[in-house]
Amino acid sequence: MALSIDEVAQVALLARLRLSPAELETFTGQLNSIVEFVAQLQELDTTNVEPLAHGVEVRNVFREDVRGPSLAREAALSNAPKRNTDSFLVPAVLE
Repeated sequence: MALSIDEVAQVALLARLRLSPAELETFTGQLNSIVEFVAQLQELDTTNVEPLAHGVEVRNVFREDVRGPSLAREAALSNAPKRNTDSFLVPAVLE
């Protein structure tokens, strides 16, 4: 399935891209190469291939969740723009 210049121009219009005729030629060739490659991939037999979210194993590395000393209340409130004796004061979000 090859894309025509008119189809690429329509996609560019939908994407709100202003392309010159030379750019349309270039992008049409590039997009056709991509479509041909995807067509080759669709010909592969993938019946015994397990679906993956990533090509390589991805895992998060978390540090140990250890309880430590907390910040003193006075130190936590020391740079607050508005506060009372033991908490931050913030503008009301509900009327």
